[in-house]
Formats: sequence, C-alpha cells, structure tokens
Amino acid sequence: MDTQIRINISTRESFADGMTFGDVGAYERLAGEVAFAIDPESPHYSMVVDIENATRNEDGLVEFATDFTILKPVERAGGNRRILHDVNNRGNLRALQFFNDAVHSNAPSSPEHAGNGFLMRRGYSIVWSGWQGDLLPGEGRQTMRVPTARDNGSAITGVTRSEFIVADPGVMSLPLSSNDYTISYEAASIETAQATFTVRAYETDLRQAIASDAWRFARVGDDGSVVDSAADCYLPEGFKPGWIYELVYEAKNPLVLGLGFTGLRDLISFLLHDDRDSDGTPNPLRDDGAGMERAYAWGRSQSGRFLREFVYQGYNSDTKGRRVFDGISPHVAGGGRVMINYRFAQPGRHSRQHVDHLFPCDHFPFAYSTTTDHLTGKTDGLLKRPETDPFVIHTHTSAEYWERRASLVHTDSLGNDIPDHERARVFFFTGSQHNADPLAGPKIGVARHPSNPLNTTPLLRALLNALDAWSTDGTAPPDSRVPRRDDETAVEASVAGNVFPAIPGVVHPDHPNRLFVQDHGPDFDAGFMAIEPPAEDHAREYAVLIPQVDSDGIEVSGLRTPQVEVPLATFTGWNYRVDGSAPNALAGLTGSHLLFAATEADREKTGDPRPSLKQRYGSKGRYVRLIALAAQHLVEQRLLLEEDADRYVEIAMQERIVK
Repeated sequence: MDTQIRINISTRESFADGMTFGDVGAYERLAGEVAFAIDPESPHYSMVVDIENATRNEDGLVEFATDFTILKPVERAGGNRRILHDVNNRGNLRALQFFNDAVHSNAPSSPEHAGNGFLMRRGYSIVWSGWQGDLLPGEGRQTMRVPTARDNGSAITGVTRSEFIVADPGVMSLPLSSNDYTISYEAASIETAQATFTVRAYETDLRQAIASDAWRFARVGDDGSVVDSAADCYLPEGFKPGWIYELVYEAKNPLVLGLGFTGLRDLISFLLHDDRDSDGTPNPLRDDGAGMERAYAWGRSQSGRFLREFVYQGYNSDTKGRRVFDGISPHVAGGGRVMINYRFAQPGRHSRQHVDHLFPCDHFPFAYSTTTDHLTGKTDGLLKRPETDPFVIHTHTSAEYWERRASLVHTDSLGNDIPDHERARVFFFTGSQHNADPLAGPKIGVARHPSNPLNTTPLLRALLNALDAWSTDGTAPPDSRVPRRDDETAVEASVAGNVFPAIPGVVHPDHPNRLFVQDHGPDFDAGFMAIEPPAEDHAREYAVLIPQVDSDGIEVSGLRTPQVEVPLATFTGWNYRVDGSAPNALAGLTGSHLLFAATEADREKTGDPRPSLKQRYGSKGRYVRLIALAAQHLVEQRLLLEEDADRYVEIAMQERIVK
C-alpha cells in the first residue's frame, strides 16, 4: 500500500451552543490529527522535492502529520453531502469569516463564530487541515509536521535568501524567516563573512553592503542580552522602518514542504471514498457506506495561490486517478502560485512592489487557459488535465491588479485578452482591496489614506452557489467579469492616471508591481534555486494592466456591488505607505477610501472635483432606492442572493448622508 492514513479525533463537541441552522439542524466540531505514512518510491509521491532524502521508518515509509478541524451536521441526512475545504492561510481558518460574516476564530465554537450561518444553512461539511510545513504552532494555527531532508544522515545545505522590513524603530534582531510564526532555515555557519547582507530604501535602489562586522547571526534575548543564533539576524544599529534588508546565506536542513500537496490530496480522497482509516477508525464523514458526493476548495490569498499550484502540478488526481476537488475557488490570489515544492521554499512570501519583490511566486503560466509566453517561448496553462481538472471560479480585487499582477490571469504576456477556459470563470470585484473584514470599517494610520472597507463577502456567497450548481447539474455560472484590452477597460497605469480625478492630497500611482523574466538557476523547474537574488532581464517585461476608471476614480469594469454602483466614496485598490517608512511605495494590498463631500459648499471648500452627495442623490430616500435597484439587478444575474440584497438596503438606510 502506497499510503497509510490514521485519523485521531481528540475533540468532539457541539458547535455554537447547539444552535440549529434551518432544515440542516445542529452542527458539531471535530478536531485532532491526521498521520500519514507514504512510500517515497511510489510514483504518487516521487514528484515531491527531496522525498528521497526524507527520513524513513522501519518499514521504509516517510511519516508526516497534520492538524485538522471539521464542522459537520450532527444529522447526516440534513447535510448537502458536500465538503468545503477552507485551505488555511498561514494556519488561519478564514471561511466562516468571509462566507458567514463571522467573528474570526481558529477554533470556531460559539454562536459568534457561526455568523449569519450561510455555510451551515447550506449543509456543508467544512474541513480544515494543515499544509504549510514551516509554520510554528500557536494561536490555534493549523500546522503540519514534515520531515527534514538529509543526505545519508548529513545536513543538506544550499543558498537561500531572506528579506526584512520593519514597521517600527527599535527592532535589532529578527528570525531569518522575518516573522515569529514561521520556522527559519538555520545558517550552515554563523560566520558573517560567508553571507551577504545589504540594505536599500526602495526596491529599485542599488543595494548597499553592510559590513560583516556590523551584524551577527544572533538574537536579543528576553533579558536584553545578545545570544549567537544560526536562526536569527542581529543588527546593533537597528533596522530602519520601511528599508529593505536582504540577507543571502548558506542554509541547512531544508524541510520536505511538498508533502503539503499530497497530504491535502490524500485526506480529501479518504474523506470522500474510504469507510475506515488504516487502523480501522471510521471515516467521520461516512455512515454505512454513504458519505460525501462532492468536494470543493476555497482559499484566499496565499491559500488561493496554493490551490492554483495544486491543480497545475496535477495533485487534483488522487492515487487511484480520481478527481479530488470537483470545484475550486481561489480568492485574491492574483496571477500567482505558491512557492512550496522547492528546496528551502518559503511559501509565506509573495511579491509586491516594495516587499518580497523578487520571491518567485509569480511565474508563467498565469492563466487557466493554455497560452504562449512570448518572452520565453513556453506554452502552458494551469488547467491541462481534462479528466481531473476541477471547475474554477477565480475571484480577485482591485488590489491584485496593482500588486499581484492579476491581469495575467486573463491576458497573455503581451497584454492581449485570452478566452476563458471552458472550466473556469474569473471575476473582478470592482473597487475592493485584498482584505476587508466584513465586520470592520476603514482603518486609519495603516497607510497614507484610510483603508478600503468595501465588503465583497456577498459576492463570495453567490459564487459558491454558482460553483455548486456548475458541478452538480452543469448549470454554467455567469460569464467572467474582468477588464479587457479590446474595450479599453484594461489599460496601462498612465492611461487610468489621466482620467483619475485631481482629488486634493491624492496622487495616482505611476505603475503597478512590475514583472520581468527572472533567472533562478538552471534547475528551478525541478525545485532548486541556485541564483539568489534572481537575475532580472529588464529587456523582457510582462504586460501588467490595471482597470480603467471613470471621472470619480472608480473602476468601470468588473463585478460592481451596489455600494460601488451607487457610491459614497472613491474606492481604490492602491494606497501608499506611511511617512517615515518608504512613503513613496505602494502600501502592499491596502486600498483607499476617499469620501465624497456632503454638499457643494464642502466640495468647493476643499477643491474636490467630484460631485457632492447632495448633487448626486438629492435625498437619502433616492439613494436607498438606487441601492435597491442595483442589488436586484445583481440578483437577476445570479451574482447576489436575495438575502444579501435585503442586507444592502438595510445598510443603505443606516448611512448618514443628505436627507
């Protein structure tokens, strides 16, 4: 047998104080650990980088394990016989927060964690499991324990790179992973002369070398003492806020992180098909041979990139050749995939204009359809296995066009529109930022302008229903909603900048996060990066486009919520970093919320060219009616649920605008 799976349920308890959810009834929460033992010689695992170097047990198998959590109906008959796997983001559980508008928790148990009950009322069995093997335990994160690769008992070494950017002054030491929740790859030697440490103010600036005697592989202890550490970087003068510090060093003991793919594949396959595990423990999602009919996966940001790579690398086919996920929905993944099945991989990093810019999470292919990369001559696509490819509903926000090269999901390397893959749809959530908590408003002080609070969770609910219908009975979802080159709604930043209004104190960005052909070494496709930092060929640049805007600065294409269709502000997917911390760089994935003036007098006082609320709507009653009409239009297109249309009207009635 290639695979042994053992499921240990350590927690079984009522969910949300026994609350019932419509006809589905009450839910229960299961949690514990899944242990795997796999044959490293099997072709089903041979694609995992360094699997041949992983420690084996006395039976010659490689062992690893993951946390898991399941929320399921107490009465199986009440459920819809569908798994929704929420691919965790850095160990954090997000589906209830973004589908149920619930209070976030990594151990959901109370009524507030059920939110509006959407997923429960639909009858889903919601599954979480670890996949990122370099996460440290803590704060309830779902983690995975994977082996370290060794060469016949000796340490494996190789060049790797870390990047540090701090937000506040006074920081003198950091883990080599740059955070406190991820395992650091230790330096093979703590002799600083064997490493290269540089600093620069902005990503495009020349690197300035930091002398080898001006820093140490060390950390500041709790008592203030400085202790040598192969897993930390110590800079006595302190890290300057916003500056980019880059450390290239010889690391040791890589983790076999590619097992994150096989672990998810094998767990979902087990939950779908098997009655019992390898020790005879019953499958918690099957009774008397009856169990789940379909499995879907949703992931946001990092975990959306994980899903794109999972499918591209062929892991949606289980060890018996069966389709694993019938449908997937990567959310705010942009054009990227996750860097995991590599030696010394760092799957928590992703490229932005100023932060982690050169880490390789964005490389061809970007689109679900097969295209040709005119810069390298390669031809490829994410969906290329018709027998096991899932249906895909890909969603992203304005922020991904600016920082995560989202246009490459639906254009080729030259910026030309490409047709949808027959099994994929792409939806641009107009005007929204990467992460807007449905229970929170704009944040002040995290960037130059107030952050963008635009809530798009209602769109996620409607599109999950569409994905289920597509998979269940072949009902095709609505057509993709993206900016296009052929109708000039996908443009270069300078074109949109010429239309963007001259709002006092607001400067439109010159360009999004650019992407050039990179060279990571000859064996990059096999999972080994030899060139750090990678070489960039500035003669070969991918066309990264952004959505065109109207005279209010609001994007004209995409899937527009009622709050965008009938706006009270200009919503953008871009913002700038705060003063004193690289203020001329984009503020990552944070957008802006730029309110309209209430009256003409207010508008004239500030010199704002955008019409005031009074001029636009005249009265609150008219504003509410327009919101209701916009919401109903989306309902008719199957892009909004009736219950959410009612919610938009309720919110509109609470807005403080002109009477």
